[in-house]
Amino acid sequence: MEEGVIKFDLQYTEADPPSARTLAELNAWRRILWQLALIGQDPDRYGGYGFGNISQRIPPLDAPAGKRQFVISGTQTGGLETLGAAHYSRIERYDPQANRVVAEGPVRPSSESLTHGMLYDLDTNIHAILHVHSPHIWQHASALDIPVTDAAVAYGTPEMAQEAGRLFRETDVLHKGIFSMGGHEDGIVAFGTTPGEAGSILLLALAKSYSL
Repeated sequence: MEEGVIKFDLQYTEADPPSARTLAELNAWRRILWQLALIGQDPDRYGGYGFGNISQRIPPLDAPAGKRQFVISGTQTGGLETLGAAHYSRIERYDPQANRVVAEGPVRPSSESLTHGMLYDLDTNIHAILHVHSPHIWQHASALDIPVTDAAVAYGTPEMAQEAGRLFRETDVLHKGIFSMGGHEDGIVAFGTTPGEAGSILLLALAKSYSL
């Protein structure tokens, strides 16, 4: 499967970008991740496709599962050093079982939107998700005691979203705030109540991986 390619049924409507104020903290962390090459684009990695995406919940925060709206970086924006509001999409509804996402904005959403939605459904305290590519964390996930999804499950699929749910049932991933995508080369997902919390979890795991 190709990196960065949308595999779900996308119902997309072109619309105005999200508020820049809403994106301020998320974008700040995205810039840090890009500088660390955890998000980016490299002709020698992943077929030259951009990699990494980030998202954050937006009101109403009491919305039911499947309708917990969030902003997410657009598909194939990984290679851009900085993002503006025009590089984000709003996810209005999502259904992992039906492999469907409803989105609006100036750009089509990330190919990992279903997995982000599933995570937001799993716990209402999760308000930010960072999906990066880190060979160091990915290769040392076991030593770092980081939960890992089934290596047979590909990214951007309903199965990956369901696999995230399995980790929440069978491991302490909610407490750790991070997991490795076993079937998605170098794929790491960190989450938290804020982008800062998710970013801190991610960078601590990265530092530990360099010490092994």
